[in-house]
Amino acid sequence: MDKLVLKGLKFRGYHGFYDKERVDGNDFEVDLTFHLSLEDAGVSDELEKTIDYSIAQKIVAEVIEGKSKKLIEHLAYLIGECLTNEIESANSVEVTLRKLNPPMPGICEYSEVTLSWPR
Repeated sequence: MDKLVLKGLKFRGYHGFYDKERVDGNDFEVDLTFHLSLEDAGVSDELEKTIDYSIAQKIVAEVIEGKSKKLIEHLAYLIGECLTNEIESANSVEVTLRKLNPPMPGICEYSEVTLSWPR
């Protein structure tokens, strides 16, 4: 099975367990991995035979820039569900979501979760 990866999609969102996070916001980064056959796209050079990056990016943006959620696990779940429903050609979808500079004592570059949707 072939793989298509979108790395480092960046967004500003207002999510977090603490009220301050939902007011001040934070930066989020998302990686998407799709498993599907890419042979037809490779042969035909036609966008319809692969994943349209702009559709995937739009789905992620709608979730991250949408209504505040408490947990990044929930955000990743919502993204994966939307992608799986919208992009039927993918045999599996993997969503990795990072919250940059999470609010905690000390220095932490990011917190990260990865969720998968096999078909």
